[in-house]
Amino acid sequence: MIAFAALAEALLFAASDGAKTAHLRRYLATTPDPDRGYGLAAVTGQLTFAPAKPTLLRDLAARLDPVLFALSHDFVGDIAETVALMWPGRPANAPPPGLAEIVATMATADLPTLLPAWLDACPPNARLALLKLVTGGARTGLPAGLARRALADFSAGSVPVAAIEEIWHGQEPPYTPLFSWLEGRAPPPHAVGAIFRPMVPALPLEDADLATIDPTMLRAAWQWDGIRVQLAAGPAGRRLFSHDAEDISAAFPDLIAAMAFSAVLDGTLLVMRDGVVAPYADLRPRLGRKTATAKLQRDFPAAVRLHDILFDGDEDLRSHPFDARRQRLESWFARAQPARMDLARPLPFATIADLVALRAGITDPAIIGLMLRRGDAAKSGCWAWQRPPRTIDAVLMYAQRGQGDQASFYAQCSFGLWRQDGVLVPVGKAACGLGASDLESLDHWVREHTTQRFGPVREVSPGLVLTIAFDAAEPSPRHKSGLALRAPRIAGIRADMQAGDAGRLETVLRLAGINPA
Repeated sequence: MIAFAALAEALLFAASDGAKTAHLRRYLATTPDPDRGYGLAAVTGQLTFAPAKPTLLRDLAARLDPVLFALSHDFVGDIAETVALMWPGRPANAPPPGLAEIVATMATADLPTLLPAWLDACPPNARLALLKLVTGGARTGLPAGLARRALADFSAGSVPVAAIEEIWHGQEPPYTPLFSWLEGRAPPPHAVGAIFRPMVPALPLEDADLATIDPTMLRAAWQWDGIRVQLAAGPAGRRLFSHDAEDISAAFPDLIAAMAFSAVLDGTLLVMRDGVVAPYADLRPRLGRKTATAKLQRDFPAAVRLHDILFDGDEDLRSHPFDARRQRLESWFARAQPARMDLARPLPFATIADLVALRAGITDPAIIGLMLRRGDAAKSGCWAWQRPPRTIDAVLMYAQRGQGDQASFYAQCSFGLWRQDGVLVPVGKAACGLGASDLESLDHWVREHTTQRFGPVREVSPGLVLTIAFDAAEPSPRHKSGLALRAPRIAGIRADMQAGDAGRLETVLRLAGINPA
């Protein structure tokens, strides 16, 4: 438990993906089975058990001084962390529990009896990790893709990431066969059911990169405002994966039902009504769910626009050039006629100037750019050339401390625009990604102009203008402004602009297709 607590704390404060993979690799190398497998499952969100009810924490808090607990909880803000810090820590002869013991106990009714003794045996940081684990709050923000990269590093390079991805979804905690394979003690574990096949990543394309590409070798299609997915179906089962190999099948039973074929396909997941692609805001309610109600499926009908085919039945096509795979995709589609799917339409062009004109002429809000591929390449040459980001000048309204190496700066900023009646309305939140001098300047301004404090959040007087870049504006009835910005980021500080001259809400509402009136 102590090793897992140290891992969870290190991942929480790691400043980069490289640091996170290094921490996880070190944990896997120094922790024995089966605890390391359960730890890996916990940090990637794959450890599934019924979490303890919140009343368990309240029962633990009842053992502490009520006045001191109330004051501490008001300061700390989290009941599990408060209990972990205040727990008296009576002397215990037993060592801290292992993850395997905790997981086994979660399936029984002994947890309320054993938990106080476990807390006695743990130092404060292990107490917090223990309480978060048993209550289902052990979230470290580690994507499964980073975990698979750490596993490849753990194998000392003998097993590539792509090989791990192909068997990952057939494994269950504590992953003992997986570790035996990575350590060279056993053959690869058997993959069960439909599995993910690594896809060619779509790299961002800068304008300057076009001069290095032969346009006669390029194939272009619209990049629609959805998410890239892989459909894997056959006798072994049916699954829908995101581009980073996350299994999202449970959220899209309507698509799973339509996958009555044997193939592995690459496409874009969208919400589509009568052949018209809906805004990304309509897809958002269906993402990240464990189930999808009949009403949700009816109101937000899912569809996939297909770009590529990786397997046709049992035949692996990944070594074929894209042009050959495209022909196979078209013939497969004509033969299979799958429901809820259509083919991405190739765009005709002859020169780079034609591509520039296509990108500049985008008017459909559901199109965010061009998808470019090399027709003569198999496993390389795929780019996403998105339309230029939009920018607004917004007023800083709130700020709180950042994460990682920005933890000592007020780097998380909420900003707003002026409404027609002169009221400043929040429209988004973003972390400061500017240079060190701008970050220090922003932090100093927040400290000097704070008007109120709400826990970790500081409200500031409306005086600093930030340039905000974003990809799109979407209607959002959940927000006071009526809209949400896609991928907002702070592009600069407008020290030359007065707050009253910042952007107007109605301008961005029109971008989202909303009538300001």
